[in-house]
Amino acid sequence: MRQLINVPETVVEDALRGFAAAHPDLTVDVGNRVVLRGDAPVADKVALISGGGSGHEPLHGGFVGFGMLDAACPGEVFTSPVPDQMVRAAAAVDSGAGVLFIVKNYTGDVLNFRMAAEMAEDEGVRVASVLVADDVAVEDSTHTAGRRGTGATLFVEKIAGAAAQAGAPLERVEAVARRVSASSRSFGVALSACSTPAKGGPTFDLPAGELELGIGIHGEPGRERRAMMTAGEIADFAVQAALDDLQPDGPVLALISGLGATPLLELYGYAGEVHRVLAERRVPVARTLVGNYVTSLDMAGASVTLCRADDELLRLWDAPVRTPGLRWGA
Repeated sequence: MRQLINVPETVVEDALRGFAAAHPDLTVDVGNRVVLRGDAPVADKVALISGGGSGHEPLHGGFVGFGMLDAACPGEVFTSPVPDQMVRAAAAVDSGAGVLFIVKNYTGDVLNFRMAAEMAEDEGVRVASVLVADDVAVEDSTHTAGRRGTGATLFVEKIAGAAAQAGAPLERVEAVARRVSASSRSFGVALSACSTPAKGGPTFDLPAGELELGIGIHGEPGRERRAMMTAGEIADFAVQAALDDLQPDGPVLALISGLGATPLLELYGYAGEVHRVLAERRVPVARTLVGNYVTSLDMAGASVTLCRADDELLRLWDAPVRTPGLRWGA
């Protein structure tokens, strides 16, 4: 495999140095692997912290900034950050209003964020945590007990981030985050395997002419493999899987995220098919976001995330945001 890296052992540090050079308005502690808002801590504001294994960019570091996260903790590729990272982040961004940990449902993330919350509380930081478990493809996997956390993480970080930016107290920000997490469902499809720098090649075997329905963002198996399908056929399957579980009775937010190697030409075509399926099911779409947001290194494919939306959530979604990976109204 040809990869634009120096050596696998330093790929995360090298990326963080480049990230810092590209975004001088953020504070990037390369050695301790913590990305912070440049103006942190923000007085009287609840601080949001998330993190996870590297390889899903722009999640999470790309969502640090006004209206979203206050800090992100990147781990090694596809590996949870360690509790010390989260404790350092909490100490750096806590203004006294408390900290909300946003945790994707992967075993390492859950255990390490839980330990970090206990350590931070011992140091006088008030901590609440919200678990994101939106992937309807499988109930359990190699990395999880229960559903995997995927695209809904972006919805939680943006909407809860807007609530925190507006001055909501910790209990309210936590409640909004929990509501968004509970109101979101995702389903991903892989057209190719991903390749980690350490392995230097595909992490699993996906024969030519086949796809994986319900893939995880670390390459975990999904529901089944099938011969290649059209974008419309994939959308029929993926959207219906999400709708069967979500059961929306009103408008939804829709995220169509590439997994890293799918061009926008294909993503927008797929988004059109997602809209077609939703229209056929009489599900109105309030907002749509298309692009590479929750990725899996160089995997070809896409995920669909739907979130039940009401007036409050739409107002918070539309609120200004200014981060490297998401920006509008500010």
